Amino acid sequence: MSAQLDQLTAQAANDPDTLETREWLDALEAVIENEGPERAHYLMERLVDLARRRGATIPFSSNTAYVNTIPTHLEEHCPGNLEFEERLRSWMRWNAMAMVVKANRADGDLGGHISSFASLANMLGIGFNHFWKAPSEGHGGDLLYIQGHSSPGIYARAYLEGRITEDQLLNFRREVDGKGLSSYPHPKLMPKFWQFPTVSMGLGPLMAIYQARFLKYLHARGIADTENRKVWVFCGDGEMDEPESMGAIGMASRERLDNLVMVVNCNLQRLDGPVRGNGKIIQELEADFRGAGWNVVKVIWGPGWDTLLAKDKDGILQRVMMETVDGEYQNYKAKDGAYVRKNFFGKHPDLLKMVANMTDDDIWRLTRGGHDPHKIYAAFKNAQDNKGSPTVLLVKTVKGFGMGKSGEARNTAHQTKKLDDEAIREMRDRFAIPIPDDKLKDIPFFKPAEDSPEMQYLHERRKALGGYLPQRREKAEEALPVPELSAFQNVLDATAEGREISTTQAFVRIISALLRDQHLAQRIVPILVDESRTFGMEGLFRQIGIFNQQGQLYEPVDKDQVMYYREDKAGQILQEGINEAGGMSSWIAAATSYSTNNRVMIPFYTFYSMFGMQRIGDLAWAAGDMRARGFLMGGTAGRTTLNGEGLQHEDGHSHIMAATIPNCMPYDPTFGHELAVIVHDGLRRMVANQEDVYYYITIMNENYPQPGLKAGSEEGILKGMYLLQEGAADAKQRVQLIGSGTILRESIAAAELLQNDWGIAADVWSAPSLTLIARDGQDAERWNLVNPTAEQRVPYVTSLMKDTSGPIIATTDYMRLFAEQIRAFIPKDRTYRVLGTDGFGRSDSRVKLREFFEVNRYYVTVAALKSLADEGKIEASVVADAVAKYGIDPNKPNPVTQ
Repeated sequence: MSAQLDQLTAQAANDPDTLETREWLDALEAVIENEGPERAHYLMERLVDLARRRGATIPFSSNTAYVNTIPTHLEEHCPGNLEFEERLRSWMRWNAMAMVVKANRADGDLGGHISSFASLANMLGIGFNHFWKAPSEGHGGDLLYIQGHSSPGIYARAYLEGRITEDQLLNFRREVDGKGLSSYPHPKLMPKFWQFPTVSMGLGPLMAIYQARFLKYLHARGIADTENRKVWVFCGDGEMDEPESMGAIGMASRERLDNLVMVVNCNLQRLDGPVRGNGKIIQELEADFRGAGWNVVKVIWGPGWDTLLAKDKDGILQRVMMETVDGEYQNYKAKDGAYVRKNFFGKHPDLLKMVANMTDDDIWRLTRGGHDPHKIYAAFKNAQDNKGSPTVLLVKTVKGFGMGKSGEARNTAHQTKKLDDEAIREMRDRFAIPIPDDKLKDIPFFKPAEDSPEMQYLHERRKALGGYLPQRREKAEEALPVPELSAFQNVLDATAEGREISTTQAFVRIISALLRDQHLAQRIVPILVDESRTFGMEGLFRQIGIFNQQGQLYEPVDKDQVMYYREDKAGQILQEGINEAGGMSSWIAAATSYSTNNRVMIPFYTFYSMFGMQRIGDLAWAAGDMRARGFLMGGTAGRTTLNGEGLQHEDGHSHIMAATIPNCMPYDPTFGHELAVIVHDGLRRMVANQEDVYYYITIMNENYPQPGLKAGSEEGILKGMYLLQEGAADAKQRVQLIGSGTILRESIAAAELLQNDWGIAADVWSAPSLTLIARDGQDAERWNLVNPTAEQRVPYVTSLMKDTSGPIIATTDYMRLFAEQIRAFIPKDRTYRVLGTDGFGRSDSRVKLREFFEVNRYYVTVAALKSLADEGKIEASVVADAVAKYGIDPNKPNPVTQ
């Protein structure tokens, strides 16, 4: 080794004293041999530190050589029966291919992917056979975020295990009739099988990081023993370009998440081409992760390269490995051994001599590390045993490994879903699948006898690890009682004369009540993103503390205050900083804890409604897929409530986005009593009944009197609409005013104007959920369509309106589309007019903003009068009089276009 270092040093053109250099290197060699690498590392760090303090400029590099991190002599070899494992893996490869190809020969539009599993098969096999534990009496189970495009391989394994039938394989991507398999990991579609949706790329790595931290949270708070559990997340090297993939790696190291293992499948290809054709993705990711404080393990070369590297006394091979870019490496695997000899080893004459005695086939059999079970096992073992930091495994593979000319290492590999007969025969021969030629055209699945030694081995390995994976728990085994609605009495009652509060304050009172409940207090998970004081929630800091694994190592600057900032090892609040995606990922971990941890948790994630729902839309959809249960609280909601903040801060569409998620229950309550009824219903459904729904509830920071709950209105609140107040009974003309959120109060004020200024009665309806009203109408409409001879169902809002009279005016603080949802279910003979806040936001007072967006009491009044005039019930001149009376500028530009 010292001779090699000496020769490398001598080659350096700028070395003025090779003898001195040799002495230093020999000394370092002696330290490594006699005192170990840790001592050598310490001395090197001291030398670098001294040099920098003396003014020397020493560039930092977080990269190591382009070779395996674990040297050959330190590798732990796989203890399994590799002969059996190779056969099982080959059968899984075949069945995965057969499933996709058969589906697309029958219906070419179904799609599917073969090449991702082909590159991952060895890694997944080692994990399933030797590392990943299922939930059992003594272990909560490891959590697997499986690369979405590899799902056919997971199904192929489950088929051999007897957990999936051949009929299901034949119906891959055919789910409508109820016997198929989902395209990707979808807990919503396969609730007993998949745990995490991962194919919306970037979300898997992000959610896994916060999942690992949530396991630490549960353990620190004594709710569940998670000490020996691991979170493994598989992602592609191309996927790492997603900001979400890398966005939280600093948090993972800061929180010392040694229960987290990220495996990056570096097959050097994106969906359409190379990841870093002109560079080296493994080196790039190594620098990012090592710089962030992760334990980085590179698995680049298979065992055949070990011999060549041992011969590389002058370091020429390592230098060529480093200088060769990924585009070239991809090309090598798309060609043959002769091409590799000429274009890789041919870069230096000494390398050609090194492989002179090797045939082209020998060169072709030089594998990448990700296809060698021993290399993979050694890396997995390192990750399993590592303490104090998260681990990332950068594993080099070939995309479409084993697919031959039809897809191996080619840009088209990802889209390959149809193989011709020759390619199928080639794959059969390469992996020794026992299927005769006369059966090949049918591409039959292969499953050996249950008593075969390989099948017995398959089941024995999973039995030793606690059972089969992936698997998903649909309901927690524990039952938690939910308090009566009266537990929130201080919110249900009307406010005292002269007293005003906001729905945000009402929410804080509800949380405080839950934190006093003997059954639920410890299960409440408040999640905040650095706006606690805005929402008036800073009182929780001292009360229940902010979770921090290190506790609080400093005295907070506000320690002398009652509500000081208190961090605690067993703190209950998850304070994520300015990080909506991180807050949502923590919420998802808590909201699915009933499944992943057999512990029901009740997360309340409170955020600015604009930034929360807009930024985490994809995560909100993933939460629906994961059957999450919890509360998303959209604070400072509505276009005109965050009055001074302007264009980008004001929310006019979060409820439109929430409406697109089928199992999200969206509400926009105006009053504290409505909020209490809704939260109580959520607890009943999600905690007591364990229904797979979650709630999005918008809350406002505007103070006003609270009327209190009227007995009997609970059902209407939950259904989405109820009569709040009736207009005068003796009026000649009548209108119906619908509102939600803070703008309902403008409708109430408009009712007074209509009565006092124009003698027109107005019934006022509170609509806490226009979305649920719309869904109810759609359900009734669909039932009537397919049951034409049965008694026709009446939508809820239709039933409410049918016994009323006059035009209907709906006004909200959101885009018109929000209230337009229910137009189809308004009685056909009635005028329905919608006011909303389409367009960009503005900075101004609430009063001016509501005037600008034309949703204030005066516009509601004029809209009601205009509707009556259109129906011929009053003169148009009355409307003109109202426009003049209320100072409305008829030439004012449309706010939508401003």
